[in-house]
Amino acid sequence: MDKIYFYLSMTPEALVASMLPPAAFGVYLSVGTQKRSRGQAMYFDLKCDFQSDYFNLSDIDERCVRHPDGQPKRSVYLGVYRVLEHVPLEALNNLYLATRDGRVLELPQGQMPSESGPAYHLYKDICPVHPLIASSLNPTEFCGFITDPSKAIYVPRICFVEMNLGKLAEEPQTIDGINLPYHHLEHIRDCLLELRDKGKVTKTVDRIEPLEYHYRCIKTGFFVGDRQGLLYFPFPALSEMESIHHKWWRSADI
Repeated sequence: MDKIYFYLSMTPEALVASMLPPAAFGVYLSVGTQKRSRGQAMYFDLKCDFQSDYFNLSDIDERCVRHPDGQPKRSVYLGVYRVLEHVPLEALNNLYLATRDGRVLELPQGQMPSESGPAYHLYKDICPVHPLIASSLNPTEFCGFITDPSKAIYVPRICFVEMNLGKLAEEPQTIDGINLPYHHLEHIRDCLLELRDKGKVTKTVDRIEPLEYHYRCIKTGFFVGDRQGLLYFPFPALSEMESIHHKWWRSADI
């Protein structure tokens, strides 16, 4: 019997069953379908023992089968709404990033970075909402804040990435000599200054920030979590990108 994989897609949010292994699934998402324009893709593969009382998996063996010509079934969508919150954190395996032309990078889970960091952070929320947010909170604190049900606005679980601020992370009063490809760099600085001067812990930079972003601006890595836990998927250092993952890194700049 052919193996069936389960994927939790973040862009867009969906739970998908497929006969394609992780790398081939990334190619399919980014360049191999006419249902969407070419673009970045981000998804987790789920552990082989994944089960769910929320999603209907009872007939997956009948739905995820080869086509009459023998081609593998590329996707069977099992959910497209409120998916992230209903997939247990412990079911997540590795994270995969696909570039616009189909290169796929696998990111295993890693240890959380040190909680002692810079004064300010820039977070790109990815799922289920995707604003760009400046914050004085470290990743663990930020996750707890965003998923706190006592707040007027919250989400039950969040996936986000920390972006590079350069010198702004410690010196928000200046943008001199900062070489970052954000089209609203001065606005980011103003948001950081508001955090500093008004004692806020978060400030929305852009409420409708596009899902696509510059991979080279990722600072530490990707996070997914809620009030009960937080998983971390570290992004490789520049030296590792240029040596081990050179082809993916070059593709990411396209």
